Amino acid sequence: MNVLIIEDEKPSARRLKRMLGTIGVTAEVMLHSVEESIEWFQNNVHPDVIFLDIQLSDGLSFEIFDEVTINSAIIFTTAYDEYALQAFKLNSIDYLLKPIDAKELEDAISKYKERIPKQTNLTVDFNDIKNLLTNPIDRVYKKRFSVKVGQHIKLINNEDVDCFYSENKATYAFTKEKRSYVLEQSLDQLEMDLDPQTFFRVNRKFYINVNAILDIVSYSNSRLKIKLHHYTDEEIIVARERVKDFKLWLE
Repeated sequence: MNVLIIEDEKPSARRLKRMLGTIGVTAEVMLHSVEESIEWFQNNVHPDVIFLDIQLSDGLSFEIFDEVTINSAIIFTTAYDEYALQAFKLNSIDYLLKPIDAKELEDAISKYKERIPKQTNLTVDFNDIKNLLTNPIDRVYKKRFSVKVGQHIKLINNEDVDCFYSENKATYAFTKEKRSYVLEQSLDQLEMDLDPQTFFRVNRKFYINVNAILDIVSYSNSRLKIKLHHYTDEEIIVARERVKDFKLWLE
């Protein structure tokens, strides 16, 4: 299997290459920009699989496909994009949410291998995804959640939530009352319910409310530490792979 990684953050690209190596997959080439990728594809045999980041340093990676016809299978790696995730699912494309989980990476490779003997079409209409990125569909997001408290049902409005977090395989909403309430949804399921203008998944454990941010502090290894108005149980660290998208989200 010939594998190519296109990722503008070199530490993230090296990490992905190491993770692939642990499951016996070798990534021979790593590219870091739209311009570099176009030139490479024009002069080299195309790989079986491309791990593709959406937002590169010099533009969206879809610009590569405006210049070069590519029939490789695509596994997207994305820190955050609600509409792109919808498009991936519509087109039966696999994607990995940053920071990439080792088990999910292995499952993605297995999914690719299973499809090869069936000669399933592994290509995709990139215009569908690009259009959703630039012209997102209208979507109604949840404004409140219902939780069970004893024998009662309590309604929690989104604006009263500092953050959503996972712990011991359960998902919680932490509110301005400084209380945690158990939800039925997983964090992954919340992805389709939360307005991406208000909530951001800073790492695999936390979604935070932009209106709940009290302070943002530089942290080790180019990461950021978030302080919220009411949640103080543990440190909330923006994963290094998500820092760039987090800063864009803040704007």
